[in-house]
Amino acid sequence: MRGQDEEPVSRGEQVEAAERDAARRRLLEQAEAERIPVDETTRAVPERRWRRDR
Repeated sequence: MRGQDEEPVSRGEQVEAAERDAARRRLLEQAEAERIPVDETTRAVPERRWRRDR
């Protein structure tokens, strides 16, 4: 990204990068907490309406 002869990253850019990383981690942790296991999404659930109509 930055060449060897360029100025070092400014303090503001360092803070922004740290905040972005923290936000990304929070989003990933939240998504993992809300994740539904695949076997629960594919399990067949009997539909009560169908049984009532018969």
